[in-house]
Amino acid sequence: MTDATYSKPQADHRFGFFTNHALALITIANDPKIRMREIAEKIGITERAVQRIIDDLSTAGYISVVKDGRRNCYEIRRDSRVSDPLRTEMKLGGLLEAVIPRMTPIAAAELG
Repeated sequence: MTDATYSKPQADHRFGFFTNHALALITIANDPKIRMREIAEKIGITERAVQRIIDDLSTAGYISVVKDGRRNCYEIRRDSRVSDPLRTEMKLGGLLEAVIPRMTPIAAAELG
């Protein structure tokens, strides 16, 4: 590559490989009883953004929200097909297992 076609990333330029939806899902997979406030703190977004993400994930069929008293518990719908532009036939459970090699015992039990 020549200098004209390549430039170094700026020091303040940041990006991540996972969307906030993916980060929230991974966080829930690790702790299905986690509170929205805690998800927001862990991934660095607002609690309102987490509410929208939870709604998106639930509407898409990736998670189920179950009431436990005043709290929500989340169940990962492991057999859900992951939609992606490459049209792979991956299920959500397989994707999570690939991304989270060492899940907590609670999360592993939730995934089956």
